[in-house]
Amino acid sequence: MFSTNDVEILSRNMVYSGFAKIEQLEIRHRLFEDQSFSKPIQRELVRRPEAAGVLLYDSKQQLFALIEQFRIGAIEDKDSAWQLEIVAGLVDEGETAEQTVIREALEEAGTQIENPQFIFSFYPSAGASNELFHLYAADTELSHTNQIFGVMDEAENIRLHVLKYEQLHTLLSQATYLKNSPMIIALQWLAMQCSPAKQ
Repeated sequence: MFSTNDVEILSRNMVYSGFAKIEQLEIRHRLFEDQSFSKPIQRELVRRPEAAGVLLYDSKQQLFALIEQFRIGAIEDKDSAWQLEIVAGLVDEGETAEQTVIREALEEAGTQIENPQFIFSFYPSAGASNELFHLYAADTELSHTNQIFGVMDEAENIRLHVLKYEQLHTLLSQATYLKNSPMIIALQWLAMQCSPAKQ
């Protein structure tokens, strides 16, 4: 398997710097056929901070929580620009991913959590972005639903949904609502925890 040592960066130039940053790179990388280097290739890279999310669930009451909010990336979606998601946010400078999900659980779902369980980290869209997403789960009491949360200064308007474990299969089979990769992965993880082999 190739590593970072098998890529050469020939040039790089920041072409946009806003909420996201866009960098234009010229690179070449080794080829599978004979391990030689490719011809120079130009690529655009969307640079984003690391992000972290947490699936909130209540094993005692057999409940789990999702949030719903407007997402600009889905503005042209034929169904809705409002997406169902797990609680998540960007990792602030000087903050760990675990600290991020603890903070976001309070801001986005009004839920205090401690010692969230780390599941794994992944790149949601490595074909265009360097964003690394850290996924957690937290077993916590879920007694409130249909409430509105979010940080007003960040233009957040978030609705909390608390669902029953028995709704997992239906939700996972309805593509209309499953368009957010961290949520899909988190719900598949929860479904595995609820399987008979785990009981």
